[in-house]
Amino acid sequence: MLTSLDGQSAIVTGASKGIGKGIARVFARHGARVLVVARHIDAAEATAEELRDAGGQASAFAADVRDLAAMEAAAAAAVERHGGLDILCANAGIFPQVKLESMTDDDWDEVMDTNLKGTFVSVKACLPAMKKSGGGRIVLTSSITGPVTGYPGWAHYAASKAGQLGFLRTACMEVAGYGITMNAVMPGNIVTEGLEDLGEDYLETMAASIPLKRLGSVEDIGYAALFFASKEAGYITGQTIIVDGGQILPESLEALNT
Repeated sequence: MLTSLDGQSAIVTGASKGIGKGIARVFARHGARVLVVARHIDAAEATAEELRDAGGQASAFAADVRDLAAMEAAAAAAVERHGGLDILCANAGIFPQVKLESMTDDDWDEVMDTNLKGTFVSVKACLPAMKKSGGGRIVLTSSITGPVTGYPGWAHYAASKAGQLGFLRTACMEVAGYGITMNAVMPGNIVTEGLEDLGEDYLETMAASIPLKRLGSVEDIGYAALFFASKEAGYITGQTIIVDGGQILPESLEALNT
């Protein structure tokens, strides 16, 4: 059993829905005081209220991860409300689907600004407070799409997620001297609000390509992030963990039927 996060101060970006909400829920359940960060305060507050109703400690803050001043304000809020900052889960991301022939500069920039620049901004904004806390944990939400696999319509998303891992491998060295670790979780196909909208037939087709024959839950990612945030992971930095039910392993669908 992992050491409890009791008393730990955590920021989770993009925490009003999807994987971010799952991470925030797992962290709150294990004793962390969670600052739920999202672009819209009403959505952030709804998640924070849900976590409080379940017995956790959580509050809401509205910030755009592309805006350094906004994320510095979020870090300051965590310090004010929790007495410091120990954990950052840089999770916020978007994945609009558009193929190359139709992709515009704006399409590309929107994804890169949110997913890749937003990771940099979140880390930079939280670093001073984490240094004052004497160390901490940074967990990035990357993806198998880009670093390992590809999917038509997500070239910009894939590039941003691969870019996060390039950032990770150098940034982790720069923060190590402060007692801060930085690692990344790489989700496969996870059931979120957006995926559910694609319909049951789509979900069943996706699950058929996964050795475990099911899609992951947001809490599957939350528990991987929890490990990286734990005391027990204190000697792990610059690393990634794939959470995909074995999806990347088969050479073909036929490999799953032999």
